[in-house]
This record gives sequence, C-alpha cells and structure tokens, in this order.
Amino acid sequence: MSKGSKRWLKEHARDAFVKQARRSGFRSRAACKLQELDEREKLLKPGQTVVDLGAAPGSWSQYASRRVGPAGRVVAVDILPMQPVRNVRFIQGDFSDENVFRHCLDALAGTHADLVISDLAPNLSGIRVTDQARSMHLAELVLDFACRTLCKGGDLLIKVFEGAGTEGFRRELARRFQRVTVRKPRASRDASREYYVLARGYKV
Repeated sequence: MSKGSKRWLKEHARDAFVKQARRSGFRSRAACKLQELDEREKLLKPGQTVVDLGAAPGSWSQYASRRVGPAGRVVAVDILPMQPVRNVRFIQGDFSDENVFRHCLDALAGTHADLVISDLAPNLSGIRVTDQARSMHLAELVLDFACRTLCKGGDLLIKVFEGAGTEGFRRELARRFQRVTVRKPRASRDASREYYVLARGYKV
C-alpha cells in the first residue's frame, strides 16, 4: 500500500462524518450530507415517493427510507449492484436507458415522485475539462429524468461540480422550478468542488 493510501485511510478513520455514519448504521458518510440538507430544508416527509439516482452503495436510500417510513416509497437506481435496503425497490441499470426508465415507472406504480435525489459523480479521468463535461452531462440526464417523473410541485436535489456549464444549468433549473438554492453541506470535503443544487416546486 502506498504512503498516500495509508494517509487517506488514517484520515478517513478519523473523519467525524465517517464515525457518525457508522453509529447511525449508514453504509457511507454520504448519508450525513443528505441528513444535513434534509434537516435544513425539510426535504423528506412520511409517505413521500422518492427516487434515488446513482444510489449505490445505498446510504442515501437508507436515510430516505427511514424518513418516508412504511407508508412511503423509495426507488433506487444504479448501474452498480447494491445490497438490499429495507423498504427500497432497487433497479440495476442506467437510468437514462429507456428500458430501465420503464422499470422505474413500473416501480412508481402509477404515481409521480415527490422528490428526486442524485449524488452521482462521473468516473474521473483526471482531465478537469473532460471530467466537468461528463459531470454536466450527468446533471442534464438527471434533470431530464426528474422532469419525466416528478409531480407538480415536486423537488430535485442534485450534486454538481463547480465549473463550466454550472451557471447555465442553474438557469435551466430556475426556468423549470419555482425556487433554486445552492448548498454545500459540512460533510462535503473542503477540497472538493462538489455542491448541491436544490430545485423546489416543479412547474410541470
């Protein structure tokens, strides 16, 4: 193991959000980001229908399932496999594929989603321009999915990376939703360019 890998493992083990996630039974520290955003913005409520895009390993789905309760519904989608989460319907595949999309509609059972959440990030090449373009392409695919599945007044929470295209993307969100805000939860690492855009009140 390289020195860099050992240093990362030590820092990871000391990370307060890693410890918090473990105490709460979550699969990754990413759940702490959603929890903080939910507590601040009151995103999740009992009985809601939620779609989690790019769900693996499942910590956002875990948190969402706990919040919507047995009367709610969580549909999780990822190209990677994911261990089962209680009260979550998992669909393995690319959410932008029409066959997978139809499976999502089946899982929604004739209803529209109240909330679409996405913590997706592209596979990084290390070339910043390329990675940013991939990130924005993913964000556009998530927005397209949300516009096809959200109920009127529904919300979208999506991760983006600051860089080329983000201003235009936020303008497009503002055209389709009543209110758009930008948030960077404390659990996001300081060195990361990631932040979250919350678009509320889908106009249909």
